[in-house]
Amino acid sequence: MPYMNKLTTVEITEEKHLKTLVENRTIHTLESCELNVFETHQQADLVSLTFNDFVVTSMLRGKKVMHLFGDPAFDYLPGESVLVPAGVTMKIDFPEASKTTPTQCIALAIDNNKIQQTLHHLNEKHPRQGNNPYWQFNKNNYHFYNNIELTQIMNKVIGHCSSKLPCKDILADLALQELIVNIIQIQNLKSVEDSEDGNNPLSFIMAYIKANINDEIKLDALSKKACMSKSTFYRVFKKEFGLSPNEYIIYERIKMAKQLLRSKKATVKSVSFECGFSDVNYFARLFKSIEGITPSQYQEISAISGEEIKA
Repeated sequence: MPYMNKLTTVEITEEKHLKTLVENRTIHTLESCELNVFETHQQADLVSLTFNDFVVTSMLRGKKVMHLFGDPAFDYLPGESVLVPAGVTMKIDFPEASKTTPTQCIALAIDNNKIQQTLHHLNEKHPRQGNNPYWQFNKNNYHFYNNIELTQIMNKVIGHCSSKLPCKDILADLALQELIVNIIQIQNLKSVEDSEDGNNPLSFIMAYIKANINDEIKLDALSKKACMSKSTFYRVFKKEFGLSPNEYIIYERIKMAKQLLRSKKATVKSVSFECGFSDVNYFARLFKSIEGITPSQYQEISAISGEEIKA
């Protein structure tokens, strides 16, 4: 997913106030949601956790290993989120948790009525394009990187839930609607990227962008290939995925740049040109704004670790 971002961390609970060292829980309850902040201060394996509502979880500190839906276990790190339906049990390992390096994760349980109200409004007022006109959560795309919008919205929700303002329920409701829409857009992006549906014009456009990523790609050309007017194409793309066509092109170019930078022989200048950037300084500034570090720093760190850096 584009533009992985880390949420603002919440202050760690003082040891004297901890009720347990494994999944110590702080709860903030509102009318339409419940914000849970979990902390673990010692190693543990296969800790079970189940909610009665649909839950959006997001890592703040440390590392978990998640066992979910019978799929292979996966690392869960800051900058990532996981969706868990109501009544589904997750099993969690804490391989690195300690008093000095605790894990911290939020679990935002959302009332089903709020979800259905939001989906109903979207489906009635803003139906999707293509063969599937309905907005809905995709159960298969449950683990993803946070994008900029999701990070901002989640930080907003956390702030509202922990606020003492009398209007916090109203503010939280608005943010929850934003959150639901943004998550579905993230899932739509992944679904269409993975799709081989030749009848979906957006799937075709994404494949075209990836195949021509080092060339100049203009919005006019993309809209013609999608058989839409320029304004319609832009609007449909933005509504479906939560980012503009140009933002998606940048995302793909930065993703390609990260792959090339992991080669010790590559230079920042050569990578910049190969990824379709004519100005290496612009490329460096853009890379840092998205990844949090410069291309040179990314290359140095990845050379040491031998793997992709999730900045």
